[in-house]
Parts: sequence; structure tokens; C-alpha cells
Amino acid sequence: MTKHLLTLVILISATFNLSSQEISDMKWGADFNIHITFSNDSTSIHDVKALYHSTNDGVVNNVVTYYPVALDPTFIKNLKNKEIESLSNNNVNKENKSIDKSRNLWGALHPHIGGDYIHFINCLIYSFEAGNLSLTATLMTRPNLNWKPDPVTEAYLRTKNWEYYVPDNQKLAKKEFKIQKKQDELGDINLLPSTFIELFNSTNDKKYYEMIRSHDMNKVAIIDMLRLMLGSKYLAIEQIDYIQNAVTKSVMHYNINHLPSVIIFDTYNAAVAMTLDENGYNIEKVVFNNEEQLSQIEINDRLTKMEAVISEINEINKMVFEKNLKNYYIK
Repeated sequence: MTKHLLTLVILISATFNLSSQEISDMKWGADFNIHITFSNDSTSIHDVKALYHSTNDGVVNNVVTYYPVALDPTFIKNLKNKEIESLSNNNVNKENKSIDKSRNLWGALHPHIGGDYIHFINCLIYSFEAGNLSLTATLMTRPNLNWKPDPVTEAYLRTKNWEYYVPDNQKLAKKEFKIQKKQDELGDINLLPSTFIELFNSTNDKKYYEMIRSHDMNKVAIIDMLRLMLGSKYLAIEQIDYIQNAVTKSVMHYNINHLPSVIIFDTYNAAVAMTLDENGYNIEKVVFNNEEQLSQIEINDRLTKMEAVISEINEINKMVFEKNLKNYYIK
């Protein structure tokens, strides 16, 4: 066993000897907070108003549904096992690996993170939030060359004033977005939830930096991900390598003691602790507002409906991606 592989095995063993925070109790308090108690008796409190609210009433449109949820421990474990297998395989064809990376971000990341498009989105966002992925990293910097192609290409004209391989401010990003939309080049951006596009279009540079100062890093990460996708067609293998390594590092070091993600389902007056596993979103725990006033029949009915909604969301997310895969990605 190589030193690199041995180190990775030790790291994984040490990580998974830690006890994950399983939820033993969850209450919707009169103080408008969600109180969670874990199996190790630790607790966390979540402000209902600050949590992500879903207004889904059981009707799922044929669009990707995104929830900002934590990655399931079993999902992380499977990815780490997959990484061990790839490191222990000494017959990797490096040429084929490079060709695969040069195709697109999906082609570079999917062999490492698996899953469908929603996993791709969540892992990219988390990588930005964790600080492992940056649009202004050294490897993302364009060389300062007094050079232009002959003849001059459209790509050169669109990116000649960029300091980085992707647009690193909203002015440049919005300009590129308008061009790609007009020329029907948005590709996988068309698969993003409409709320992402609305956030991007409604945010100028001033608001973007206000988000950073107020530590609203989920919104910042969403905008950065959109900028990355806008510039993805201009990336070379070195930049895609950097992105792949940053995302892999983020997922491999994902903290299994990461606090659970709680989503408020307004239609059902429910707080739902959710994770993202191999198959999609997974309900861990549910608590209803004024639960003591509900009969067991009413509780069971709401639970059944919510489970059906999540199941349909997972199916729709998978179907939408597979339907568009042949249009946006090279097979």
C-alpha cells in the first residue's frame, strides 16, 4: 500500500470512528425556534424565520428542485471508499482521464461525486461555502499576455478584459449571461432552479459584497457557482483539474458532525430535517407546529403526503437531468 493511500485510509478510519449526530428529538417551540436534541445529548436551536421555506403543496413541476441540505454520512462514506479504489488502481489511463476532464465540469466531477445533477449542484455550492473553491485562485488567473488570435475569435473578444478564466464580478457575469442566453449557450445553467437565476440577476456588485460582509455565504456560493458555469466553456484542463480537486477535497473532508439541515414546509406547518444521500433528498425527522393539537391520523396523513412529495421531487430531478443530459453534455 502506498504512503498516499495509507494516509487516506487512516484519515477515513479516524473520521468514521467519530459518532455522527443522530437526531433523538426535535420540537417546534413556542419561541418560534426549532429545538433539536442529538443522541449525544448536545442540542441546537434554529430560528424558523431564518430557515429555508418550501411552499411546495404537493404539485411538483418538471423543474429541478433545490434544497440546501447536509450531505448524508453514508453518501460521504461511499465517496471515500470510491476514492480508495481509484487510488489503489495502478492501471488508470492518464490520457483518457485528461480527455474526460477536458469535456466539461460534469465530466470532471461526476466520477468523483456520483449522483445526479442535484448532487453536482450541492457539492459545488458546499465547496464554495467551505472556501476550498475560489474563482480568484491562482490557477484561475489568466496569463497577462499581449497576444490575440489571428483571426480574432468571438471567445477572445468576450473574455479579453477578464482577469480570471471566469467572470469574477457581477458586471462581467451579467454581460456574459445575456450573450449566452441570446445565443442559446446557457446549457446546464438552464437546469438550475429559477430562484438561483433570480438571485443572480437581482444582485449587483454592491449587494454581492454586502452578502459577504453579512456572512450570507449560501447566496454568495450560488452566485459564484453561476459565474463558474458561465466561464466553464473557456476553462482549460488545468482549471478543471483545480475545480475537481477542490470539490473532491470539500466532500472528502465534509464534517459528519455538520448540523442537520431543517426545511420548513409551510403548506404542512412542518419542520423537516433532511439530508442528501445517493438517491436524493431523504427525510430524517419531522415536527409539526402545534403538533399536540393534531390527531395521529392527521399527522400520518401529512407525513404520507410529504414523503410522496420528496419522492416525486427526487424522480423529477433525475428525469429532468437525464432528459437534458444529451443536449448539454458530450457522452
